[in-house]
Amino acid sequence: MKKYLLAGLLVWLPLTLTVWVLTSVLGVLDGVFGWFISATQAVLPMAATAPLEALRHIPGLGVIVTLVALLLTGVFATNIVGQWWLKQGSRLLNRIPIVKSIYNSIKQVSDTLFSSSGNAFREAVLVQYPREGSWTIAFVTGKPGGEAAHHLVGEYLSLYVPTTPNPTSGFFLMVPRRDVIELAMSVDEALKYVISMGVVAPPMGAVAEVIPARN
Repeated sequence: MKKYLLAGLLVWLPLTLTVWVLTSVLGVLDGVFGWFISATQAVLPMAATAPLEALRHIPGLGVIVTLVALLLTGVFATNIVGQWWLKQGSRLLNRIPIVKSIYNSIKQVSDTLFSSSGNAFREAVLVQYPREGSWTIAFVTGKPGGEAAHHLVGEYLSLYVPTTPNPTSGFFLMVPRRDVIELAMSVDEALKYVISMGVVAPPMGAVAEVIPARN
């Protein structure tokens, strides 16, 4: 009996969690779309609000509208006119004291993470953490810069050590390059390994080697 229960759990648990996550995302997007409709109805005449109210009850319409909005925004942002307007908007936000700090911080992080030419999360490595002899998976995010790099002697790497099973939180480390072991597994495989708490091990790839120090 226990064997069959566990087998059934292994079948339904991933499916149920997948449906739950998708349903939650759809609910959030539909909620944002509903708020947009309510705001539009507040400024339009009463006669024009009836068609908008009908749109509120169409399931999944918020997702479609969000995807279309992102696509149109991307098209707008990649041409000369759109880039000029975005620069003007950034200048305006940079003049607002509190908004300036929040906007610049988020923009720098997002540009680094999603830039196709950046080095963020492009390589999985092994590093000793939180003590010597204890190893964990980390992701190379680049090299230390600014004042921190001025005080570090030798070649260092900037690493992000994710927590498990939630990799969206973690720790930022600056460690000597010689103390890092390069892994052949991809970033996606490493994330699966972290999220599964070591249960889902990636296939054996090329033999890992210590990244040599460069003087």
